[in-house]
Amino acid sequence: MSWQNIRIETDRLILRPPQGEDFDAWAANMADEESARFIGGLQPRPVAWRGFLTMVGAWAIQGFGMFSVIEKSSGRWIGRMGPWCPDGWPGREVGWGLARHAWGKGYAQEGAMACMDFAFDQLGWDDVIHCIDRANTPSQALAQRLGSRNRGPGQLPTPFEDFPIDIWGQTRDEWRHRRA
Repeated sequence: MSWQNIRIETDRLILRPPQGEDFDAWAANMADEESARFIGGLQPRPVAWRGFLTMVGAWAIQGFGMFSVIEKSSGRWIGRMGPWCPDGWPGREVGWGLARHAWGKGYAQEGAMACMDFAFDQLGWDDVIHCIDRANTPSQALAQRLGSRNRGPGQLPTPFEDFPIDIWGQTRDEWRHRRA
């Protein structure tokens, strides 16, 4: 199956590779200081464009990347999440970043669970991490709900080396045991 045709559906979400029509919402999310705080920081539209194309390029070159998250009930783009492993990253990550209007609805957990299944079952990963800023307590709580544990301090590559993160994660066996 071509990466452009990958589509995961949960009860309330559609997860699919980013498409051009997603960019305006992506850029708006990266222009919202609170939403962008832990996913690279506030970005003007031209910088957000480069990040958006990086994600599409990850899909084209690696065969995976973060999904665009679409709310089924409205058809709106509400964020990005999924497998991510750029050069120099501390491991194979399943990450997430939702627009502020989508917070507090359980979408992050619903989508992240589907992404964990995808990473382990479709990509064949044997371990998944989450790089979480030490001040990002909502993402820490989500990682715990997913069954991940804090493995300690980590280091991101340039230009993110000054972000203080902890590496959270779990193995495929731990995930499957928890899901059983």
